[in-house]
This record gives sequence, structure tokens and C-alpha cells, in this order.
Amino acid sequence: MKRGFTLIELVMVIVILGILAATALPRFVDLSAKARESASKGALGGIRAALAITYASNATYGNAVWPSTLLADYFADNQIPMEPYSNSNTVAYGSTAPTAAGSGWLYDSATGRVWINNSLYSSY
Repeated sequence: MKRGFTLIELVMVIVILGILAATALPRFVDLSAKARESASKGALGGIRAALAITYASNATYGNAVWPSTLLADYFADNQIPMEPYSNSNTVAYGSTAPTAAGSGWLYDSATGRVWINNSLYSSY
């Protein structure tokens, strides 16, 4: 008596594995986009916290205004966080949310708002 698998059994196992891979693969492919989004939200949170601390420090001394520029000195490592979509830490200054593709950050010194300088991602 011979022992082993028939060709039909092997084909069925391969088909089942293919179906499982086809349903699981899209979930893993989407992880890089979610990672970039999470990194962006984290960097924005860090920038906004640094600005809030600077604002509070100014208010303590009777000058409750947002900083006119976003400086690297506000951060522990003396570097403005990188914006994950464009890998840029440049800061543009303006008073409205971005409307076109840009890079880095957009800062409104009148209100203290910070956005990703790209209209596709500015809603974070």
C-alpha cells in the first residue's frame, strides 16, 4: 500500500491557500498608508504641543501670543519633526489650510494652527 497525497488533494490545498492569501493580503498592503497617517498625526501632535507650551510660557510673562515662527528650539532634539508624506521638515507660513500639493508643514502664527502642507492630508 502506497502512502502519499493525490494530485487532486495537492491542487485543492494550493487553491485554499490562494484564497486565504487573496483575502489577507489587502489588509497588509494598507498598513503602510495607515503607518504614514499615524506618524503624521503623531508629528502634528508634537508640534502643536510645543507651540502650546511656548504660548503658555509667553502668557505667563504677560504676552499671550503665538510664536511668529516655528523654531527647532521648541523641540528637545532641536529639530522640527519630519512630515512623513514628503519627508520634509520645512515650514511655510500662511493663514489658511493648504489648497495644493506642497511639502513640510504650514503654520498660521495668528491662530497657532499647524497643518501638513498638502491639501490631501491637511485634515489631520
